Amino acid sequence: MAKPKITRIKAGEASKETKEEEQTPITRKKVVIKDKKLEKTNRKEDKKAAKAAKKEAKRLAKENGEKKPFILFRPFVALFRYIRDSWREIRQVRWPNRKATWKMVLAVLVYTAIFVVVIMLLDMFFTWLFSIILG
Repeated sequence: MAKPKITRIKAGEASKETKEEEQTPITRKKVVIKDKKLEKTNRKEDKKAAKAAKKEAKRLAKENGEKKPFILFRPFVALFRYIRDSWREIRQVRWPNRKATWKMVLAVLVYTAIFVVVIMLLDMFFTWLFSIILG
């Protein structure tokens, strides 16, 4: 078995073969072939491939249990999917323990009380201001 000849080319150097190829001019004629039959068969093959892919997608959807329901049942199917997906999300929630829950409840009550006081003070200020202006 003969070993293939390996030629190493360093950056900036050109091999003898590439120099010879550069020197010999290559002339090519552009040939345009218009074969309507070939184009027609290509289009037919593309349509067949698309149809087969669509069939395969439908078959996979049926295997996965994703069939389209009758038009009257679609709202109920959508509602059922929403409830199912919501339940799945709720199961993934990490719920706080009792102590953390009470801390959050107290924080909400404190912030609510603070804003109630601020709004009452603003209301009293504007009431006093309008009573002075309107006499």
